Amino acid sequence: MWKYLIAWVPMVFIAIANGLLRENFLANRLKELRAHQASTITLIILFGIYIWIVLRIWKPQSARHAIIIGLIWLVLTVAFEFIFGHCVAGHSWSRLFNDYNIFAGRVWILILIWVSIAPYIFYQLHK
Repeated sequence: MWKYLIAWVPMVFIAIANGLLRENFLANRLKELRAHQASTITLIILFGIYIWIVLRIWKPQSARHAIIIGLIWLVLTVAFEFIFGHCVAGHSWSRLFNDYNIFAGRVWILILIWVSIAPYIFYQLHK
């Protein structure tokens, strides 16, 4: 399982690069909400490519194993978002929780769903 924990780390850098793309390119061209939504889509695509590659190299042993990988990545992603977002980036708790408000058009939760289910989906496709 260690290799999958280590494989999660580059996802942080992929997410940061995606955030920089949003701030330096999309934010100047779109309203904030649309930039958030567009960057969510690009991050889903980038994570999908990365996860597909990782799971081609290190195939999960079973469907159950793939589900566990997804759940571990989910916990790491949420923990990182809140710890980094609050302690390093200095965002307020209300701002961080606002990204989970789907009724306000915030679609960050789609990233979490994707990170959770992608290992299982790719496991099934690679069988």
